[in-house]
Amino acid sequence: MTARKRIDLALQGGGSHGALTWGVLDRLLEDDRLEIDAISGTSAGAMNAVILADGLYKGGRDGAREALSAFWRSVSEMARFSPLQRTFWDRLMGDHSLDHSPGYLFFEGLTRLVAPAHLNPLGINPLRDLVARQVDFGCVNACDKVKVFVTATNVRTGRATIFRQPELSVDTVMASACLPYLYPAVEIGGEAYWDGGYSGNPALYPLVDDRGCSDLVVVQVNPLVRRKLPDCAREIVNRINEITFNSSLIKELRSIQLLQRLIEAEDLELERFRAMRLHLIHAEHDVEELSASSKMNAEWAFVSRLHDQGRAWADRWLAEHFEALGQRSTFDLDAVFDDTFRPVRLGDDAE
Repeated sequence: MTARKRIDLALQGGGSHGALTWGVLDRLLEDDRLEIDAISGTSAGAMNAVILADGLYKGGRDGAREALSAFWRSVSEMARFSPLQRTFWDRLMGDHSLDHSPGYLFFEGLTRLVAPAHLNPLGINPLRDLVARQVDFGCVNACDKVKVFVTATNVRTGRATIFRQPELSVDTVMASACLPYLYPAVEIGGEAYWDGGYSGNPALYPLVDDRGCSDLVVVQVNPLVRRKLPDCAREIVNRINEITFNSSLIKELRSIQLLQRLIEAEDLELERFRAMRLHLIHAEHDVEELSASSKMNAEWAFVSRLHDQGRAWADRWLAEHFEALGQRSTFDLDAVFDDTFRPVRLGDDAE
């Protein structure tokens, strides 16, 4: 049997849009030619990561697929009782956004005025209860089939903190998903944490340091580019949030690009300075058409549609790029960041 190709996965956060990542993982786990070596996840990406590890430990690939499906089904069931619901007109028109939802608009305005600790003094968080119920963190921490890294943002320092086995828990995952205008900061070991998206969405450097694998696949669910300019207050706030949550990923990708250019310019030994092979699973058009408010919509019809889209992304990516794994990058950083300076080889004459 041909040896499986090993990949690392970097999973972005994005609320219910994390169902796109569920679809991608579902398809990748289905492919016996691949082995997932490590996963770095933030927010919804962190949830997908620990659920996959739990299922993988208990029941192999099929167990991981079943665990992911059960989790997202439970998220959808829980959302049936949420006050954040689409209007009748939006349902009729097939619009999955909550832009016109009275509950969403009221809640959005309230969270801008009242601190989470005052808005929810009892700390009620149904999602936390769901994660605690669905995931056996003893199995996640004992899983030796995949390494898991979860990113949260230290409130005091503003820097990313990477949690990993055997310290993963429901608290570390909820810290990674803690939006500061919705929930109080999660305290772990005397430190307070907010959503990891502010400092690493997702963090790539734990995967760059993973010497067991050189193919890093980023699963991106947030749009980098929006062709339509925001023209109202909500759209402006939403675009600012997208830019904020993408900035850490862009900076890490630039750092990897610079490292690769230094390796090339100085003929550095790859044993010391390893050049990653980068890949991207993403569909700009699919995510650009999703409104920011739809990240709070977990209706099954919407979640299952996102799952199917994510599977299609992975299916298309495998068909186009599987042979490149272990050989070369399929994500051209130079095409994305053409304004990054190029190192000059020492001894070369300056032009």
